Amino acid sequence: MKVPESFYLSTDVLHVTKNLIGKYLFTCIDGITTGGYIVEAEAYNGIIDRASHSYGNRITPRTKTMFMQGGIAYVYLCYGIHEMFNVVTSVEGQPHAILIRAIQPTEGIEEMLFRRNMAVLKPNITQGPGSVARALGISRAINAISLQGDTLWIEDRGLTFSDEDIAAVPRVGVDYAGEDALLPYRFYVKGNPYVSKPNK
Repeated sequence: MKVPESFYLSTDVLHVTKNLIGKYLFTCIDGITTGGYIVEAEAYNGIIDRASHSYGNRITPRTKTMFMQGGIAYVYLCYGIHEMFNVVTSVEGQPHAILIRAIQPTEGIEEMLFRRNMAVLKPNITQGPGSVARALGISRAINAISLQGDTLWIEDRGLTFSDEDIAAVPRVGVDYAGEDALLPYRFYVKGNPYVSKPNK
């Protein structure tokens, strides 16, 4: 069952991020469904978060999606190479977002292997946000799409992890954010092989 829109409207981005762990992320691209459950995600706390694209209330053609009402996709290009998928949360005008960093594949694995140009299933198929987007066929073409539709959505299938099973640690690659780089805004499932950077 799809996660209801109300889930995404919470103004507590850390709570939503932690609760996305164990939820199933799916796409249906060209009639092919692919997906798996989220095992790593990072919170970006809007205009007060130096690591966020929207820090300081920065509204640009790229970031305007973040300022929309929660429950949509924010997809951007990183380093001119990697598409990155984020879940926009909170109310309109409060640009919270959650970067999906890793999933454990469960469905459409053959298609994921094809998209990732891999012969056999290894954890790096969906390890890291660029790999997640490529494996699931997510691109900027579906930026701002609703997560209530049939192209990109998140389901609650009852999979949960205890607080002891989830690590809360600093985010990856945000050294420019100063003290905010040290905030424990990245959540992941301890011991899961698909987690992109389990030891930091």
